[in-house]
Amino acid sequence: MSTSLTTRMHKSIALLTTAAGIAGIGAAIAPTTASATTPQQIAASIVPADQLASFSNIISHESGWSVTATNPSSGSYGLGQALPASKMASAGTDWQTNPTTQIKWAYNYMNSRYGSPNAAWAFWAAHHWY
Repeated sequence: MSTSLTTRMHKSIALLTTAAGIAGIGAAIAPTTASATTPQQIAASIVPADQLASFSNIISHESGWSVTATNPSSGSYGLGQALPASKMASAGTDWQTNPTTQIKWAYNYMNSRYGSPNAAWAFWAAHHWY
C-alpha cells in the first residue's frame, strides 16, 4: 500500500471518528422524537389508575386528545374544553399549548366539580357534557 493511500485512510478514519463524537454529543443534548410523550402518556402519569379510563373517555369525547381543540359555538378550548379557556391559566401560564398543564387543570376540575373523574364520566354519560 502506498504511503499516500495510507495517509488518506488515516485522515478519513480521524474525520469519521471526530464526526461520530460530535454526533454523539448532539444526540445527548438534543431531544429525539422517540422520547416524545403523548398527552395520553402524560395523563397516565398524573391521573390515578382507577380513574384513568373515565378521564380518558371524557377527554376523548371532548377534544379527541387535541391540545388546541376549540368548540366553534361555545369557544371552549383544549383537552378538557375549558370555558372560558383562560380558566386553565390557574394551572400554568402555558395553558394554551402544554398538554401537562391542560391535563392537570382538567383533572383538578373533575375532582372539584364532581369528586373524581369516575363521577365526572358518570355525569357525562348521562348528559353528554360535563
